[in-house]
Amino acid sequence: MKTFKFKEINEYLGTRQLGCITREKLLTMLHESDERIVLDFEGVSVVSNSFADECLAKLLLEMSFEELKRRTTFVALNDFAKQNIAIAFRRRLNAMKQQTT
Repeated sequence: MKTFKFKEINEYLGTRQLGCITREKLLTMLHESDERIVLDFEGVSVVSNSFADECLAKLLLEMSFEELKRRTTFVALNDFAKQNIAIAFRRRLNAMKQQTT
């Protein structure tokens, strides 16, 4: 397993711009290895809805939700971050579902 440490990006993950930059780094890691990637949020205080959508939920444009679950695991998320990430995934999945109907 490889680890992607979000704290190395910033303690406050709040903007779409930062989310986009981080998503590109994460995608590089995912493409370079078949290993499972640990998404480590230790030391991260804030994960905004905007960052969660841009960095994490937009990964669904590259791979299915099932593949993303198989290839990654989340650790050390605080409750606020968990909630915002869950909301971002739910919104992105609903938007994608609506586009196919």
